[in-house]
Amino acid sequence: GITYLDHAGSALFPESLLKAFTDDLRNNVYGNPHSQNISSKLTYDTIEHVRYRILQHFHTTAEDYTIIFTSGCTAALKLVAEAFPWIPEGTKQPSSRFCYLTDSHTSVVGMRGITASMNVLSVPIKPKEVLLSEKNRLPAEEQNCTTPHLFSYPAQSNFSGTKYPLSWIQDIKSGKLRPIKIPGKWFVLLDAASYVSSSPLDLGVHQADFIPISFYKIFGFPTGLGALLVNNRIAPLLRKTYFGGGTAAAYLAGEDFYFPRKSIAERFEDGTVSFLDIIALKHGFEVLEKLTGGMEKIKQHTFALAHYTYTVLSTLKYANGAPVVRIYSDTDFSNPDVQGPIINFNVLDENGEVIGFSQVDKMASLYNIHVRTGCFCNTGACQMHLGISNEDIQRNLQAGHVCGDDIDLVDGRPTGSVRISFGYMSSFEDAQSFLKFIIATRLSKSDTEIPFQSSSTKLTTESVPDDHPSFNNADKLSPIPHISDTELGNNSSATKTTVNWQPPEAEVESIRAAVSETAVPTYRRGGKPITVTNIYLYPIKSCSAFEVTEWPVGNQGLLYDRNWMVVNQNGVCMTQKQEPRLCLVNPSIDLKQKIMVIQAEGMDPISVSLEENPGKEAVICESKVCSHRVKTYDCGERVAGWFSIFLGRPCCLIRQSSDMKKKSHQKNIKGLASAANISLSLVNEAQYLLINVASILQLKEHISARLEEPLDIEELIRRFRANIVISAPESFEEEEWAEISIGALRFQVVGPCSRCQIICIDQQSGERNKEFLQSLSAARGRKTNFGIYLMNQPLCSSLPDILSVGSQVLPVLKENTEIQPPTSSEEKCSG
Repeated sequence: GITYLDHAGSALFPESLLKAFTDDLRNNVYGNPHSQNISSKLTYDTIEHVRYRILQHFHTTAEDYTIIFTSGCTAALKLVAEAFPWIPEGTKQPSSRFCYLTDSHTSVVGMRGITASMNVLSVPIKPKEVLLSEKNRLPAEEQNCTTPHLFSYPAQSNFSGTKYPLSWIQDIKSGKLRPIKIPGKWFVLLDAASYVSSSPLDLGVHQADFIPISFYKIFGFPTGLGALLVNNRIAPLLRKTYFGGGTAAAYLAGEDFYFPRKSIAERFEDGTVSFLDIIALKHGFEVLEKLTGGMEKIKQHTFALAHYTYTVLSTLKYANGAPVVRIYSDTDFSNPDVQGPIINFNVLDENGEVIGFSQVDKMASLYNIHVRTGCFCNTGACQMHLGISNEDIQRNLQAGHVCGDDIDLVDGRPTGSVRISFGYMSSFEDAQSFLKFIIATRLSKSDTEIPFQSSSTKLTTESVPDDHPSFNNADKLSPIPHISDTELGNNSSATKTTVNWQPPEAEVESIRAAVSETAVPTYRRGGKPITVTNIYLYPIKSCSAFEVTEWPVGNQGLLYDRNWMVVNQNGVCMTQKQEPRLCLVNPSIDLKQKIMVIQAEGMDPISVSLEENPGKEAVICESKVCSHRVKTYDCGERVAGWFSIFLGRPCCLIRQSSDMKKKSHQKNIKGLASAANISLSLVNEAQYLLINVASILQLKEHISARLEEPLDIEELIRRFRANIVISAPESFEEEEWAEISIGALRFQVVGPCSRCQIICIDQQSGERNKEFLQSLSAARGRKTNFGIYLMNQPLCSSLPDILSVGSQVLPVLKENTEIQPPTSSEEKCSG
């Protein structure tokens, strides 16, 4: 099963919540609450009931607070920035200030964009500076100033789980604490989005002026719904310029006349609220109470799991005494009033070097553990805990790193970390599964070997609590699975096909000479010649390979390579990550008959025409295959039924439309001929993927030693799902190439392929073995790069371009031998 450890990102919803909600919708008719009919009146009354239920949940009443529904916490924060009664610079009155804790979500920091447009200064405040702000008390003559200032801070850090004192609310409003020394009246915005997911908040005691929340962090469903709780004492001071449907008591279309509704909620809820989602909240509160007994119990339960996990995690040591992880925390996890159920950390090697969060995430996915990585939309906390300077952030951006990508190390320093978080659905087994994963991947001899060399380094655990003896022996926790040595050569699922298109040798040689004359004059010197040993195309993305001895090259790569893909009922691309059985589907291309034949064990073969049928073009759909819109058309109900039966779930086969190949899925590659946009099929990153047999052989030795049994070279080659397999004398020498020519074709090297868990899938059986990705990471010094991406540079030739087995490969070395990975935020794999 799945171990879900990203409850700070989103809670999971229980089935009983969905059932109660859908039963409600079946039994009642809910109309637009702005209408006056019976069904609309029912909606209006239900919404008002939900408002009261929310206030009850936070231990307050409508006398003190107003609920304004928004699309989420971010929208609530934006509303505050726009409506707060700021006094700008340059007026006769003292001007306002917007102060925020540096340990704040991006959505809080982003409020300064609005305040800047209003000529209001923003001041970031470090957590330690708040504690020293008692020194900022004003002289008596300045204490009567009424200029409004706003201070925002999180009740709980979404980065580390640190709970900041709720007592700050009253201390700042009373003037006991002052974020900065300036006359005026302070109001407090308490960002409670992270806090209220696992802790009770009593607004009767801690009366902040603004409290933004997102409900999916509490219930998991519905998403896209939040609220701003506004203290009624400040509500009349809020200003609003835009007015939408439902907010006006009266207005004139022909004159500048508008009079707002009296209700604060109705005045600020522009348009029709998401009334069905609001009705779902009623069931969310009921189910949460029924399942857990309330927020105080959730607080104690989730903290107990975090405390236990922290205790074990912090005691894991290598034999040399070095810690296995570095935990980023301001507390020792001893008190649930100051620490939430979030643990933020980076995994270290035995030398104390950080293992990139992207690699940890990939490993976790092999164990079906879902974590969160990066900076978690909290750059301030990330900088504070990881020691990243402002200059580092700007340098990392220049190096190609942006928020949310998988570039985890720049110059050996981490750009982010790993976060696990517990929710009310989390169990002790979840905590154990996570700790077993850390122990199995770090506390085993083979995971700490120097790449391709034996190592005597051993790892131990120490100071593990006596009442949890199961964590004292990593070998018992995660026995290394063994795979059978399958002779793919005798039982190959891929068909080898020859296309008899061979250009005259004389013209090929003249073209090759032309390439050599214009290439960068840094050639590979000496050594045996390099040749192409295998050519594979994958007509259907993530399905089995179709092996050929020679094949025509199109403007997107090998002709028909990844022109089709299987999608689920929502139109989302299916890959072997979600459905390993896709590798058992064997497509083959018959160029003479102009068909693709699809086969699988237990199924009758089915054919699809290679000729496009524009009449079947479907709507443009979004796909994360290529981070671009891809216009496709459905290949019909017959083949959809075939795939649905074989995979046991509703799905269909779609094909990329040729007119969109030229317009949509393109990529600018620096340095390619004519600087033109390069057209891609349904690949992830580039037109071709190349691997080297010598590199495979060296990796084979490493994996075989870990598995203690021999491996078949053909099986390993198929796991890496390359288009071009070459035989070069030296392992990994391909990573030093800038470009290559093969026959009449010239290719630019784009960068290395960072591997995902698909290499763990046996391409003949569909069985997973997580040892392969772990071995690759260990063998390559914590990286999972294997193979290089290529883009084709078309030559001016009247001949059809053909790629053939046996062709000589002529590489050109690059000046800087460090290949940088592609800048796309997509995870690179060869689906």
